Amino acid sequence: MISGATGFVGGALLAELLQRGWDVRALVRRGADDRNLRGHARPFDWIWGDLRDKPSLARAVEGCDVVFHVAARYSLWNPSPREIYIDNVEGTRNLLEAAQEAGVPKIVYTSTVGVLKPRTDASSVDETSIASEREISGHYKRSKWLAEKIASEMAARGLPVVIVNPSTPVGPRDVKPTPTGRLIVDFLRRRMFAYTDTGLNLVAVEDVARGHILAAERGTPGERYILGGENYSLRDLFALLAELTGLPQPRWRVPRSLLKPLAAVSTSVSRVTRQMPLVPWEAACMAQRHMYFDSSKAQKQLGYSTSDVRSALERAVAWFRDNRYSTPAKRCAVCVESIPPS
Repeated sequence: MISGATGFVGGALLAELLQRGWDVRALVRRGADDRNLRGHARPFDWIWGDLRDKPSLARAVEGCDVVFHVAARYSLWNPSPREIYIDNVEGTRNLLEAAQEAGVPKIVYTSTVGVLKPRTDASSVDETSIASEREISGHYKRSKWLAEKIASEMAARGLPVVIVNPSTPVGPRDVKPTPTGRLIVDFLRRRMFAYTDTGLNLVAVEDVARGHILAAERGTPGERYILGGENYSLRDLFALLAELTGLPQPRWRVPRSLLKPLAAVSTSVSRVTRQMPLVPWEAACMAQRHMYFDSSKAQKQLGYSTSDVRSALERAVAWFRDNRYSTPAKRCAVCVESIPPS
């Protein structure tokens, strides 16, 4: 069973499982965008449900050999932060408890590298670099930190749950899109007039999907595994996007010291407009350090491997263009969106 199959990572996982011949059941929330549920070579079952609806979760996990909990409310800004905690924290507890009661033999919980603590020297960090709760900035990251804590505590009590921490997936079918997908869309719309000195770890979304399956097949319950790819500075990422698209890259670099003041003003405006801030506070905090990660543990213990990030970006650009996400817009942005998705 997959939760979050309508999303970016969950949709890629659904496609990969079906290609491998798995019998799949998807938990689908009513009203969700169902584009990632369409066009698959093999049929699959789905069940209407919600992470807040415990009876629907019990029905979803009944008789399953593996549960992939990928669903999350992923946003760098939300006018109602409480909703993030209800879905990401309590929703995770509800699903893990349902899987426990059903006796599911293996569970894979999708966390994020956002719960890890980046180094100040821009070197890559591994699974041991866990941030404390007080070091977590923003509601999304804090909700995922709390949800991973629940998964770890239940694993310590015997629940067969493996944790995976994807970095920054890129590729086609990012329908929402995620904040990282919005970065690409804003570039295509020529909305990016500046960037800051930060960096992120990019990985093809298909590699993340395969990493989930490896975690189910070979992962040790209670362990966490980073599913990452290649480290890129934001400047290098924009240079690559410029090469792939023929569009100019941002020329101006905004000092990190200005990001938080810009975010504070932008967030204050958003409280009135109820629109996404030009510079989200959570993104400004994350951009203070390079988000670089090391996937050696997953490579050694799971057999995880990655493909070419350039190809993933090229396919993402083509998909956004083919699906008319790249229509020019008037609004500009400072690119500080460096937080990886869950």
